[in-house]
Amino acid sequence: MEDIFLTQEGLEETKKELEYLKTTERINVAKMIGEAKSYGDLSENSEYDAAKIKEAQLELKILELENRIKNAKIISKDMLNTEVVNVGSKVTLYDEDFDEEVVYSLMGATDSDPANGIISNQSPLGKAILGQKVGAKVQVETPAGIAVYKVLKIEI
Repeated sequence: MEDIFLTQEGLEETKKELEYLKTTERINVAKMIGEAKSYGDLSENSEYDAAKIKEAQLELKILELENRIKNAKIISKDMLNTEVVNVGSKVTLYDEDFDEEVVYSLMGATDSDPANGIISNQSPLGKAILGQKVGAKVQVETPAGIAVYKVLKIEI
């Protein structure tokens, strides 16, 4: 399993969500199943089928969150430096296609928020800049073609 990079806050949110799903949501789904069973013949009971599907989805989500917690690598400021781009770095790039500077924070996939300038280390741009130094040029394949960026500044 691939490492999952999380902030301490992201890890705590994941643990809270897992606890909620294991307690409250499991109880709700069990009630749905019990109510659906009370309608009689299970072979033609769409409510029962829907409840069982919801149960399977819930258990899959619980498993996913447990794996995320188990494989989490916590990003902390003291692990970072400004020599190379790493998960947790704030990076200023020059976008050659649009002739402009852009600033992104590189985080793990679960903490990414592209609309707010937080990109995932698993995104095409994130993968391209990871490990790069100031002055490096990277090419990223986008739906519109190849985009070229130059690393201008790395911050913590």
